[in-house]
Amino acid sequence: MADLRKWLRMFSAPALLVSLCASAHAQLTSQFSCAASSANPALVRSEGVTELVGDVLLQCSGGTPTPVGANIPQSNIQIFLNTNLTSRLINTTTNLSEATLLIDEPFPADPSPSTAALPAGAPLSQLACQANNQSNCAIMGTGGGTGNQGPYSGVPGRYNIFQGHQVAGVTNSVAWLGVPIDAPGANGVRTIRITNIRANAFNLTGGNGLIPAIITMFVALNGSEQVLLGNSTFTVGYVQPGLLSTNTTGSYTQCNSVNAASLGSTGGVPAPAISVTATEGFPSSWKVRNWSQIVSQQTFAFITNSSQVTLQNVPGFPYNTESGFVASPGGAAMGFGAISGAVGVPDQGTQLEFDLAGIGAGVNLTVPSVITFTGAYAKRGQAPGYAVLVAGASSAGAVTVNGTTASVTYEVLSAYANITESATLAVTVAYISDTTHNLPAPGTTQVSVNFAPVSSVPAASFSAPIPRFYAPYPLRNLFSINVCACNLLFPFVTNQAGFDTGIAIANTTRDPFGTPLEQGIVTLYYYGAGASGADSPASQQSAPVAAGTELVFTLSGGGDHGITATPDFQGYIISIASFQYCHAFAFISDLGSLKLAEGYLAIQLDTPGLNRTFTTSENEGH
Repeated sequence: MADLRKWLRMFSAPALLVSLCASAHAQLTSQFSCAASSANPALVRSEGVTELVGDVLLQCSGGTPTPVGANIPQSNIQIFLNTNLTSRLINTTTNLSEATLLIDEPFPADPSPSTAALPAGAPLSQLACQANNQSNCAIMGTGGGTGNQGPYSGVPGRYNIFQGHQVAGVTNSVAWLGVPIDAPGANGVRTIRITNIRANAFNLTGGNGLIPAIITMFVALNGSEQVLLGNSTFTVGYVQPGLLSTNTTGSYTQCNSVNAASLGSTGGVPAPAISVTATEGFPSSWKVRNWSQIVSQQTFAFITNSSQVTLQNVPGFPYNTESGFVASPGGAAMGFGAISGAVGVPDQGTQLEFDLAGIGAGVNLTVPSVITFTGAYAKRGQAPGYAVLVAGASSAGAVTVNGTTASVTYEVLSAYANITESATLAVTVAYISDTTHNLPAPGTTQVSVNFAPVSSVPAASFSAPIPRFYAPYPLRNLFSINVCACNLLFPFVTNQAGFDTGIAIANTTRDPFGTPLEQGIVTLYYYGAGASGADSPASQQSAPVAAGTELVFTLSGGGDHGITATPDFQGYIISIASFQYCHAFAFISDLGSLKLAEGYLAIQLDTPGLNRTFTTSENEGH
């Protein structure tokens, strides 16, 4: 009998061990746990302050579903970024944010786009609640189930979308307080999606894309129910420059009117536009405001503004617009619960701002009303993208100049996420020459290209625009207006030892070749000495010399156009005429030209290049 009891104890020990293991296994498999991951880490613009980052998904399993009629335990979910979180504030009193949390991927009754695929088991309606412990977001249990049979069906009282709140005093965090999260059970899966999170990417790089940077999100989950979170840190964005630019340059002369016909005048020279080209740093860097424009793009319909806003209400759909998850532009009036109508909706699409500085007085600039993009459209059978002028110029394209600066802004109304696109802004320069009044003012005009609108608001805001950007890109030379000049050297002149020098400087812009007529002053510079070593005379300016006339003078007696005498001077003279085409002759003789006389052509100091006869001889002559 004793042996039998010994054997029974030996057999019962393994049975007990198996029983304990089974119990432990049951406890392990019934534990409510969630694994977090980034659904789609996004490429974001290094210049951006309000960049939409990738969604975050929590895939939850296990636990025991809440019984029918019992309140689902409520949990708090809080996220943090490694930079400022800039999702729009909807209410400054409660810090209500557009940051949104969805449970079980609720599919709308009227999806946009209508072709979007229905996730398996998803609820077929959407209902929202503000999760801040001030609102009643309570849901009663259903004992399990998913879709329209589960607790998050979207019918009245069964919320599946929750609006978060910016954490007071913390610039990088949003929280959802009192979210009812029901355990799906051993055989179910519950999906929690966090979306409409905007981040200040510029904070991480200062706009310098050479510094690798990522946007990281941290997730914390706690509340009245024990939920294990398997992973709480992940990448939601990669920061890269969104804008590159190049420009051609131009050079004009003050004494030649340019495109004068466009100003109602005549004469001058026609001149082609100079250009500034902006290029995407990566495909999808330029985005339209909303899906309504994508629909127009697909039908090749031309639109002129982005005021229309349609739904972007399919969770996880790759819209590639400046808008986020937009479930109801009309808010509660659309039967969307308490969620605000501004959720996910930006103020405009991507804008390109061309800033000009150093614009001279008398200069007129014209730009096109529409910029058509270049890209690989023909290979794909797609119509080109484009941007429309929205600020800084009239409807006819006349640029508004404030002092010496101007700024023109274009909004992207059609763009493609899979094509690198470029926008070339043609700038037409026009002015009427008036050298007597120093017009147009000489100088160099510069240009910079940045995203717009530019804003210094670095954190979440109620009123600051979305999207918004910093402007890291500097001004670069675009075109210059140079003073017209013809520079001559008279290598020897004298009014000493019984000799005198006479000089004639001709303004030869009047000719049979159609050269624009110019007039301008002549400045004489004296280098040498007077009698007995006296200093050289001071420089002097003539009155304007008209086209087809000459400035004539002698050292001993002066001459016309206001040139005074410089007696007893001997040395050389450099003359600078404020017109392009001039030639001169000097004549040296004794008084009365009785014994000695010698003449020579002035030496042209300018390099060859001013060419009206299509030969290369003019600037070579002495």
